[in-house]
Amino acid sequence: MHKGCELNSMSSNNKLILIKTLHTIIWVFFNAVIFYMAYAVIVNKIDKYIWMGIGCIVLEWIVLLIFKWRCPLTLIARKYSDSTKDNFDIYLPNWLAKNNKPIYITIFIVIVSGLILRILNYRL
Repeated sequence: MHKGCELNSMSSNNKLILIKTLHTIIWVFFNAVIFYMAYAVIVNKIDKYIWMGIGCIVLEWIVLLIFKWRCPLTLIARKYSDSTKDNFDIYLPNWLAKNNKPIYITIFIVIVSGLILRILNYRL
């Protein structure tokens, strides 16, 4: 491995950029999961992917609970920034970074409620 490719030789700013990029990619992934789950409930396509989506979201919540409701990437990014903004560790508008959890918890509850209704209607 070349010395220039080592994480330890990167500047703090470059490390923060790497963390922000990774954090944003993970955020986009979870948005795709949530979007698919909403789509599946709306069109009544209850398949293995909706259950995998729920599993991904539950796994994310377990990680957040372990880290006291903070993303581990936020904790790592904190080493490289003194910013007090909510979006210092992710490429999102500050208002969205600040309200991300309540927004997505609400969306998830709506999706799961719709899923329960679909399952109950299917069985009736």
